[in-house]
Amino acid sequence: MSARKAGARRRSTSDDVADVDEFVDVDLDADRDTDGDATDEGDVGGDDSTGTVGNTSDGTSADSADTDGVPEDSPDDERPRPRRRRRENPGARAAAPQAARSLNFSMSSVDVRGVVTTLRDGVKTLLGKPLTSFHMVLSLTVILTVLGLIMVLSASSVEGYAKDGSAYGMVTTQAIFAALGLLLFYGTLKVPIRFFRRFATVGIMVATLLLVLVLVPGIGVTVNGARRWFSIAGLSVQPSELVKVALCVWGAHLLASRRSVGTFGKELLLPLVPVGVLICALIILEPNQSTTMIIALIIGALLWFAGLSGRVFGGFAIGFVVIAVALALSSSYRAARVFSFIGRTNDPLGDGYQATQAQYALANGGVFGVGLGRSTAKWNYLPNAHNDFIFAIIGEELGLIGALTVVGLFILLGWVGMRIARRSIDPFLRLLSATITVLFLVQAFINIGYVIGLLPVTGIQLPILSNGGTSMLTMLAMLGLLATAARHEPDAVRALSAARPRGLARVLRLPVPEMYRPPRADQLRDRLERRRSTQSDGRRPAPARARRPRPTSAAPRRTGSVSSGEIHYPGGRGGSARQSRRPRPESVRRDQSWSPPSRGNRGRPRPEWPNGREYRRR
Repeated sequence: MSARKAGARRRSTSDDVADVDEFVDVDLDADRDTDGDATDEGDVGGDDSTGTVGNTSDGTSADSADTDGVPEDSPDDERPRPRRRRRENPGARAAAPQAARSLNFSMSSVDVRGVVTTLRDGVKTLLGKPLTSFHMVLSLTVILTVLGLIMVLSASSVEGYAKDGSAYGMVTTQAIFAALGLLLFYGTLKVPIRFFRRFATVGIMVATLLLVLVLVPGIGVTVNGARRWFSIAGLSVQPSELVKVALCVWGAHLLASRRSVGTFGKELLLPLVPVGVLICALIILEPNQSTTMIIALIIGALLWFAGLSGRVFGGFAIGFVVIAVALALSSSYRAARVFSFIGRTNDPLGDGYQATQAQYALANGGVFGVGLGRSTAKWNYLPNAHNDFIFAIIGEELGLIGALTVVGLFILLGWVGMRIARRSIDPFLRLLSATITVLFLVQAFINIGYVIGLLPVTGIQLPILSNGGTSMLTMLAMLGLLATAARHEPDAVRALSAARPRGLARVLRLPVPEMYRPPRADQLRDRLERRRSTQSDGRRPAPARARRPRPTSAAPRRTGSVSSGEIHYPGGRGGSARQSRRPRPESVRRDQSWSPPSRGNRGRPRPEWPNGREYRRR
């Protein structure tokens, strides 16, 4: 009885499960025994033969469908269970909601090594293209120019409105010089290299003359006690900025054809150093110490990349530092800046005012910045916010991310410039590219250094980004020279010469660059140096080949396969098929036979035939 009750309890449980699964139309194919009542909610159909529930004589219930061939008193566990059948109901299946698939974002499913390898191969492929350097210089030029105009507009709007009543006055002037600079950039791409070398001397002479004229009263314009500018059609031109590019071109042209000879390298020092000293003296008279330091830096970079010995270069570096310190202490305002930097004076409202306000602006920017155009330091809190301290405005409005982006752009420009210098085979372009790259990097990081408080405050501007028309003009011209050097790399010259111009070269209509050919004087000098180095090593030079003496008398030529009277032995002595001429015998025995020479009969006399006809017959 207990087994029957347990079976009934299990069947009732299965009925409840069927009720729960009713939304998927799962029915039971067999009839169930209940205590006397059929289940109202199930989909079980019964008739008299299969589903009729009857009572036996002893009061027990029997299921005729489930007990086919099974004894009545067998336990319920041994009874065959009903089979479930799933009905296909398209409407119910479409209406049933589908379970969402779980997404696995675990790092185990991502092949990090494969991604890194793919990126590395892609970068190598990109850098291996012949015009990659040129495209990178062009892209960096456009990015820095646009960013500079935007930041000048933001930093100079308040001061421009206070002075001229217009917030767009300074940025309009800067945009005019930027347009002129881009035209000059394009012009340098169109001009061949020999043009720069031909007029390099004329350029340095004109720039030096302008430095002299700016000191003349009535010609030069005095601003804040310094006479540094010309006023041409309402635009201010600073000749000390023009002399930078003129000195780079002339110095590279001068040192490209010279070699360091001797301990002191007089060929490298003269006349570059005397002309540089003259230019520095004229700039100091303006006065303008920051530009003087840049001129000395250009001369040092030219001498270093030209191969000046380390001892001489170290002596010049020590002398440069001593002169720079003396000039810094010779003026009261420059000495006050130095003392404020080293901590001798602590006056945040006096000598250290600019440096302190710049650090406040950087701190106010935070990581993401306060937003473009929302700086508070430009509201007459930070002097020269649009010029020397524009990096502080960048850090305040664009935050740490914007400041690091600017630093990254200059680092990328330095890497591209050194790549161009390393890949160039023209010594003029190699010196010019390396010097321009050093100039950009040093000038940028000196400006950033004194803005963030690592260096004393100087007047060195941030290239292209700071407000300054002449500086924008000269910097874009230097970038044009750098792009020209990039187009004259050996791989770039081959790529541009092999096919028709297409892409950017076709749009700009740039000429096809020429492959560098060293002058004949340089080739002779290289041969002489190799000969000297060979003799200094103690090795004897290769003996000169003695010319073969011509015969006094020659036999008359005969027509035929053998034009001369010589005998040609195939595989003769020394691998040569032609033997030396010998006097022909008057007569040769008919029975004398000829055999090709071997190692055993090299010293024996060889028969010779009187003429070609006899030789062919034999």
